[in-house]
Amino acid sequence: MQIPVLETERLILRAPEPQDFDAWAAFCADPEAMRFLGGPADRIGAWRIMSGMAGGWMSRGFSMFSVVEKATGRWVGRLGPWQPEGWPGTEVGWGLARDAWGRGYATEGAAAAIDWAFDALGWTEVIHTIEAENIPSQAVATRLGSRILRQATLPPPLGLTVDCWGQSRVEWRARRRD
Repeated sequence: MQIPVLETERLILRAPEPQDFDAWAAFCADPEAMRFLGGPADRIGAWRIMSGMAGGWMSRGFSMFSVVEKATGRWVGRLGPWQPEGWPGTEVGWGLARDAWGRGYATEGAAAAIDWAFDALGWTEVIHTIEAENIPSQAVATRLGSRILRQATLPPPLGLTVDCWGQSRVEWRARRRD
């Protein structure tokens, strides 16, 4: 399978690679970065998370990308399409290392991933599952033009009730034209 590489002005979005693991494990160990992503994980848990996302490319034909800064080549997070079994919809989500927060990377990368999901995957809706207390992700969703569509309960082991922010392909494309 050919996994795409997406480029934005400042980012490269590509498949997870073995050299990403140390940065990925540090991200997963950070309680603040993982606060709304299922909580911190040790290196073994980080390996499972990274491997699950990498495996999504084989089992679903899509998954989250590793986010790499063009200027430095540094891994700064993961984002992109996500729909594991039992998920409440076709999601484009994001999670960045704390030292990459506040730079607009989540919005920039998610916009490229949404374009790809609508164009290449043929999705008709994109959601972002966001806990009510996660104000920074709500701000990213708002910048992307999303709004709360409904509530959903995430599958076990998470089991959380979240707001599904999102929009249709028609809404996204109309907004992008403007």
